[in-house]
Amino acid sequence: MTVSRTKLLNNRTSRPVPLTRMGFGGAPLGNLYRKVSDEDAQMALQAAYDAGIRFFDTAPQYGLGRSENRFGEAIALIGRSNIQLSTKIGRLLLDCDPHEVTPEAFVDVPQKRIVFDYTYDGVMRSYEASRERIGVPNADILLVHDVCVFSQGSQEMSDAKVRELFDGGGYRALTELRDAGEVAAIGAGVNEWQVCERLLGLGDFDGFLLAGRYTLLEQEALDSFLPLCEKRDVGIILGGPYNSGILATGAVPGAKYNYADAPEDILDRVRKIEAVCAAHDTPLIAAALQFVLGHPSVKTVVPGAVSASEVQSNIALFERDIPAALWSDLRSQGLIRSDAPLPAETADVA
Repeated sequence: MTVSRTKLLNNRTSRPVPLTRMGFGGAPLGNLYRKVSDEDAQMALQAAYDAGIRFFDTAPQYGLGRSENRFGEAIALIGRSNIQLSTKIGRLLLDCDPHEVTPEAFVDVPQKRIVFDYTYDGVMRSYEASRERIGVPNADILLVHDVCVFSQGSQEMSDAKVRELFDGGGYRALTELRDAGEVAAIGAGVNEWQVCERLLGLGDFDGFLLAGRYTLLEQEALDSFLPLCEKRDVGIILGGPYNSGILATGAVPGAKYNYADAPEDILDRVRKIEAVCAAHDTPLIAAALQFVLGHPSVKTVVPGAVSASEVQSNIALFERDIPAALWSDLRSQGLIRSDAPLPAETADVA
């Protein structure tokens, strides 16, 4: 089936990482915004594997370890050698009193608090704790999590965390793990392409998980970052293809864009994109999911799911035939950039 076709996360090691063109994003299984039952979580993970998905991404942040624990239960049945796995460093999870729990956007979480730590010791402790929670000897990809302005709250704090990563030894820990074969690739998982571009200027990274910053609504990354990825042979794992909701729901009342109510200019633009999609009998959500894969640097897209039925829905959207004319109409009407690579143009080499 289409989803099982693989691309490589480009890196300069002897162990390139094969990635299915669609992966599984683990944030929802950390009880993002709402509680997910253990049964539904396990059925979603099994359904993804049964459908041919072989790349699974998680992080300590997702439910303060709950997502990693749930991944571990599934991997024990699926088999570690049968999948590619990524997790992240940057947040240590420490035992705490009930009033100190820092759940962020997650509910029904363990009694833990988050401490940001991008030092050498922080990276090693985080990676060891993740392996214990998942119950695996290693991850394939290890990502620096959330050193962006969006997550840190200001440019000053983002800059401080990047300095900590390099001056405090965190980057050295990552490269030691890669050089020793403990992981096959290193990178960062963030919400902004600008910090990815900065990291590429400071170190040797294999790829990035970029959430929400290259979508049907946003292609600013084409200015400099994505061309740099092509030049440096750096792969992109694309998260957040729906800009946190509006490209899935459409311009409905209360539609979310970047985790807040969508402003009127975004609602208007989405209405125009929806109209083009409707003219070609294509759901907006399917166009949003497939558009991102038109860029040659985007190796995989990782929507989340909280049930087996959501997994099957994602598969159907991923495999839906979309007329080439839809993409050309979006381009001709100025709804996507003229230099944005289109899925129809790259289908032969995907």
